[in-house]
Amino acid sequence: QVQLVESGGGLVQAGGSLKLSCTASGRTSSSYVIGWFRQAPGKEREFVASMPWSGAWTYYADSVKGRFTISRDNASNTVYLQMNSLKPEDTAVYYCAAALRYYPGSYFYTSTSSYDHWGQGTTVTVSS
Repeated sequence: QVQLVESGGGLVQAGGSLKLSCTASGRTSSSYVIGWFRQAPGKEREFVASMPWSGAWTYYADSVKGRFTISRDNASNTVYLQMNSLKPEDTAVYYCAAALRYYPGSYFYTSTSSYDHWGQGTTVTVSS
């Protein structure tokens, strides 16, 4: 089992920045990729960004490319999501998730079904 805890959400004005953290515990060595997703009220959960613990690649949704950066600190089992130039449409609950299975391509990790463990979420609200 892998446990994930997100933190760092809050209220920010449009154009501002926030940095989310996702700390993993338990059998972290069994997870291959960490992903960030978000879910706005009344909408489906959508992919934001992902990367393997190896750091070999990063992958972003088009809507956040150039504004968000995913990174990791293996020593503390923490994955970060730096969010800059925030927009009101970025308002959502942000979740991190761990994928235990290997897929032959970063695109496969854009689907919620590729992930096995989820955190409880942290709320980001961007005011206009």
